[in-house]
Amino acid sequence: MPWGPGVTTDRDADPVSGDIPDPNRVVRIVDPRRSCQTAAMSNSAPTSPAPCVAVIGGATAGAEVAGRLAERGAVVIVFEMNPRPYGKIEDGLPRWHVALREKEYQNVRTKLSHPNVHYVPNTKIGRDVDFKALASEWGFTSVVLANGAWRDRPLPIEGVDDYVGNGLVYQNPFIIWFNHNHEADYAGEAFETPDGAIVVGGGLASIDVVKVIMLQNAVKKLAERGVEADLVELEVKGIPKICKQNGIEIGELGLEGPTLFYRRRVEDMPLMDVPEGADEKRVAKVEAGRARMLGKAQEKYGFNMEPLCSPQEAIIEDGKLVGLRFVRNVMKDGRPTPTDETFERRGPVVISSIGSIPEAIDGIAMRGELFDFQDWDLGRLEGYPTVFSVGNVVTGKGNIVASRKHAAQVSEEAIEKFLGLHEDREGEDAALAATRENVEAEAQAVAEEIAAQEPASPEAIASILERVATHQARVGYEGDLEAWLR
Repeated sequence: MPWGPGVTTDRDADPVSGDIPDPNRVVRIVDPRRSCQTAAMSNSAPTSPAPCVAVIGGATAGAEVAGRLAERGAVVIVFEMNPRPYGKIEDGLPRWHVALREKEYQNVRTKLSHPNVHYVPNTKIGRDVDFKALASEWGFTSVVLANGAWRDRPLPIEGVDDYVGNGLVYQNPFIIWFNHNHEADYAGEAFETPDGAIVVGGGLASIDVVKVIMLQNAVKKLAERGVEADLVELEVKGIPKICKQNGIEIGELGLEGPTLFYRRRVEDMPLMDVPEGADEKRVAKVEAGRARMLGKAQEKYGFNMEPLCSPQEAIIEDGKLVGLRFVRNVMKDGRPTPTDETFERRGPVVISSIGSIPEAIDGIAMRGELFDFQDWDLGRLEGYPTVFSVGNVVTGKGNIVASRKHAAQVSEEAIEKFLGLHEDREGEDAALAATRENVEAEAQAVAEEIAAQEPASPEAIASILERVATHQARVGYEGDLEAWLR
């Protein structure tokens, strides 16, 4: 039997007047004086035992798990730290992926709109809800961690984090700023994109960072010449082509461009994965494809590349980070190995883009930068027999096309389109397909494990939903996801 958030539809009576609305209209009337009562009414409990599951995180992985469990008859509570449930789709995927973002938004909305799913926005586990209590005291059948990887991996130089905001910038807040700074109500951190920036990284996310810098600066330089360039069009067509269309040589823009510093070879950049069990010929083909992709990206967007070097020391002048000292590497047995050669590079800002890791949660043991999982396939934690984990919280990867086990290999052509190396976006779906297929497989495995657990009693579920209603009322959420998102 379905249960869950109640909304006023074309067949429901007005909850205030009791009148039946026009059958051709969808009417939603909210009495702000009754928000807590409305939330409690929407969270009606089932009359027979059922699994009751908390999902922490409402984006791609969390929504997939929630949707699958809800379809099986479970009552699912999704705790989301942000107002909107889109996670890295909204805040990590650069805003030039217009069609892909909207498609993924709809995918998440559809799954979280199931009547068995109860959404709790603006609620962070560890800050607003204690994790130990959630896993052990609330009465949930299971808890699923799907909270992603939001913390930047620290730049490995002692003391350098003292200069965050004073010469040092990390990738995650930088991309969040880029995605939202044009919005009228944006009140987050503000960043600049000075020419000649130093970017430390090597993955897809670091390519996004150097593209943001070049695209922002190219728009400004073109505007100085009377050309109003659209950033999204500039990303699709490339800076040289837009310049040529306007009778300008790209060199006339006077941009030095950012430089991306990577510790391995260009051929080792994780732009596309080597299939498991690949022979030498297949490995060589993938490596050649990576180098070709990077070359195309540099040609199209004008950034610089410095491979085989690792940051070793910060250069500080007048209390500000003004550059880095690097050590040259050579590859030995597939690993970057430092040599005796060092060199310095100075720039107006250093942006670290060396990966994303999960934020620590009080009550969960850590192993290095990741949670201390005892079972990496299901994300099991010692001491929490009913807790499972899916998505980037397990992988420690923060970009949308990364996954722990690709269920399908992403083709070179699809990745090139994802990176903007073609003048169309049809390949985005293929580039994302492996991640979605993998998430679906993980969600299915977790759903099967949860199905074997003892279901919660109607009384236990009713008690949980009362607590859920309190948290929903605290943030002003009244049980209607679509209305909330509007």
